[in-house]
Amino acid sequence: MNDEKSLQETYAPNGICFGCGVANEKGLRIRSFPAENGDVVAEFHAEPHHQAFPGMLNGGIVGVLLDCHSNWAAAYFLMKRDGKTEPDCTVTADFHVKLRRPTPFDAPIFLQARVVESEGSKAIVEAELVADEKVCATCRGTFIAVKEGHPAYHRW
Repeated sequence: MNDEKSLQETYAPNGICFGCGVANEKGLRIRSFPAENGDVVAEFHAEPHHQAFPGMLNGGIVGVLLDCHSNWAAAYFLMKRDGKTEPDCTVTADFHVKLRRPTPFDAPIFLQARVVESEGSKAIVEAELVADEKVCATCRGTFIAVKEGHPAYHRW
């Protein structure tokens, strides 16, 4: 387990999101970290109640992992690109998950996300979920930094 503070712990210690909220005791508590190559990475360990059927991770959980992790990749990228000291609140505009193969729930799950395109307050992210050294799912999504008046504004 990484002892450093994750992006979520650093910038949203009171976040309640089911996927990445540090303060959500019943959530997944995804911990995302910037990598040297510019990607954002995470390692996740599922629990038995995350299964869809014996031994395999639920597809909805796969989607949550990719959505939240990609959102943090977008927020961190936009923050760095714009020279800010903290990220704007970003939300998912769309995301498309491809389930390539069943994901074992009892293996470490690795997430990797990168911004492939950005313009203004929008970032397009591609991500993958790997378990047992196999790509089990991929995602491409659009994430947008919200302005004052949006319900997610200042959620972090």
